[in-house]
Amino acid sequence: MARTPVCWNEVGEREPSKVDLIDQTTEITKTIHKRVQAAQSRQKSYADNRRRPLEFEIRDHLFLKVSQLKGSIRFGQKGKLSPRFVGPFEVPQKVGSVVYQLALPPSLQGIHDVFHLSSLWKYVPDPDHVIRYEPLQVKENLTYVEGPIRILEKTKKKLRNRSIPYVKVLWKHH
Repeated sequence: MARTPVCWNEVGEREPSKVDLIDQTTEITKTIHKRVQAAQSRQKSYADNRRRPLEFEIRDHLFLKVSQLKGSIRFGQKGKLSPRFVGPFEVPQKVGSVVYQLALPPSLQGIHDVFHLSSLWKYVPDPDHVIRYEPLQVKENLTYVEGPIRILEKTKKKLRNRSIPYVKVLWKHH
């Protein structure tokens, strides 16, 4: 059997099995498509059962999600210990269906005070979050006296040629 430059198939009768192969392939792709759609629909129903519409009320307290910029100092800390959320801040007004205005402190006056729902997280009040502190006796030059109360622990770290004493101290205003 010879091949021609027009068609590199074998010269002779065409096999009907190639047409059947194309039909089988299209049927298989239709079946796969239906199964993928069914799986997507099933996964969507699982996700929708857990999803709830998120809304906040006026006077709620919310955390604000901050974005990380490499090498920049934001909200007082830098690097991997920088906060993911800052706040909590009170909601004085609901601007739109998914947009809220926050009452930001004067230290954040350069930041626009209206945020989308996706960058907010509800603060659930907990009495353990309240930090009790004693007022400091601040001098005119804005300094205060810090003094030790007691020694909590004494240890010695042994090096090759010497030992270094370590002392853990409880300070007055800490």
